[in-house]
Amino acid sequence: MSTSLNQMINDLRSTAQVAGGKPTAKNEADSGVDFADALKNAIDQVSAAQTEARQMSEGFVSGASEANLHDVMIASQKASLSFQQMVQVRNRLVTAYQDIMNMPV
Repeated sequence: MSTSLNQMINDLRSTAQVAGGKPTAKNEADSGVDFADALKNAIDQVSAAQTEARQMSEGFVSGASEANLHDVMIASQKASLSFQQMVQVRNRLVTAYQDIMNMPV
């Protein structure tokens, strides 16, 4: 889980850099990574983190899971942080789109 979270954070950072117009460490065209695919992958990872946190929480409340409160709270915070970061990326993308649309032709 930690590896996928780190990968998602790195994907979100590179997406934020692209949205902000900053150069990334490697050229996207050279790596063969499509922006839409990277964004969809990041969204899917956020969704998976939220689903895992919800399932752990439901399992803890019902007593069916062996997860303790500590694990449930960590999963919940990971899901919350990943969602907040995704919202910030979305805000940057919207701002970049608005800037492009307001450019004089």
